[in-house]
Amino acid sequence: MHTVFRIRDIKQLDENSRLWQVDLTLTSDHDPELHVLTERIREETFPYNEGWERLGLILMRLGQSGKAEEVYEMMLEQVSKDSEKAGVYHQIGWTKQDKGDYKEAITFYEKSLEIRQKLLGPNHPGLTKSYNNIGLVYHSMGVYSQALSYHEKALEIRQKSLHPDDPELASSYNNIGMVYENMSDYSKALSHYRKALEIRQKSLPSNHPELASSYNNIGNTYGGMGENSKELLYHEKALEIRQKILPPDHPDLAFSYNNIGSAYAEMGEYTKALSSFALAIEIRQKSLPPNHPDLALSYNSIGTVYEIMGNYPEALSFYERAADIGQRSLPSNHPHLQLYIKNLENMRKAMIKIFYSSGIAGGGVWGDSGPSLIN
Repeated sequence: MHTVFRIRDIKQLDENSRLWQVDLTLTSDHDPELHVLTERIREETFPYNEGWERLGLILMRLGQSGKAEEVYEMMLEQVSKDSEKAGVYHQIGWTKQDKGDYKEAITFYEKSLEIRQKLLGPNHPGLTKSYNNIGLVYHSMGVYSQALSYHEKALEIRQKSLHPDDPELASSYNNIGMVYENMSDYSKALSHYRKALEIRQKSLPSNHPELASSYNNIGNTYGGMGENSKELLYHEKALEIRQKILPPDHPDLAFSYNNIGSAYAEMGEYTKALSSFALAIEIRQKSLPPNHPDLALSYNSIGTVYEIMGNYPEALSFYERAADIGQRSLPSNHPHLQLYIKNLENMRKAMIKIFYSSGIAGGGVWGDSGPSLIN
């Protein structure tokens, strides 16, 4: 085993120094926590996949979907067996999904699923990843009934074929929870998220990214229920794990910063909210295509805070960016796009009212509802 240290303490040598003292303790080959971590790293770096396929999977895990797609496109030209083509189609679908190209993602996932159904039959465990990922794409497109249908197919097969504490079962519970959350059925969402968290706490190391995902989603649900202190607590748990294990420009870190910003905004901590949103958007601008739907989420969030603070020109600018990206990347009936357009139209009405009057009071121009954040 290579040399591995534990960090005991970090302190600045003096107030004006750029040098820091780091106290390290050498671990031994018999350190039980290190052994668990090493085994998990082996499992998480796809030891049973070979060559280019393994490289593509690792690139996806690191958030490098563009590079991974290049690898898989090259592999597609080299494979000849249907079983191999099914695997490559699935991985290309994953890269398309990661970049927000949802229609293309569905196309490749369905190509993979069609081959696997012919080779394996309708209820084989090997179909669950296809059902799962198609469900995730429909969820991202806002087609929640379709998403729920595919996730329930995956769960049904997994319940019959897997141990009750298998992490893939947790994945199904988590994904069904996400659909219910977006349908505003928070009690069902929380129930499924807690099932997922319970399995993950039993079966995964304490710093595993899927635990961060569980904390993140429970935080979002508490936010939907208006329990913002609990929301912030769970998002900070998720961020703590992600900061330890992910590259600094990984898109999942942006989700954590965006969600923490939303919690602060709901609590009236607008300066802290803008600071968190700025961190999220910095990562997304570096790591995502310019028309990715997650960038629209960030712009809408920042616009909402500026609107609440009364800075309408800045709010208008960010709402315009959110709506522009949403119109380029989302279906016309997607609830996020409809919200971006509503926020933009309301802000334009407010600006017109300002122009024709001496000023407006509070948020009185909005009618039934004010601006909305999305986690």
